[in-house]
Amino acid sequence: METETHLRSIVKASTWRVGGFVVTVLVAWAITRRLDVAASIGAADTAVKLVAYYAHERMWLRIAFGRTREPDFDI
Repeated sequence: METETHLRSIVKASTWRVGGFVVTVLVAWAITRRLDVAASIGAADTAVKLVAYYAHERMWLRIAFGRTREPDFDI
């Protein structure tokens, strides 16, 4: 069974959050019309969600639900 390295999980979480940061900043800017406030909201949101996503990914690697197991041997 293949598993993901910590580095792969970190890179996946980071690239996902870059997109999330952009969306959050755009929404916050649309509401506040202040780029400094929007960037602060985006940065805080990204920091919290980056850690949460990484923890979520690593937790799911430990859960067998929905996985199939490869046979120990193949004829």
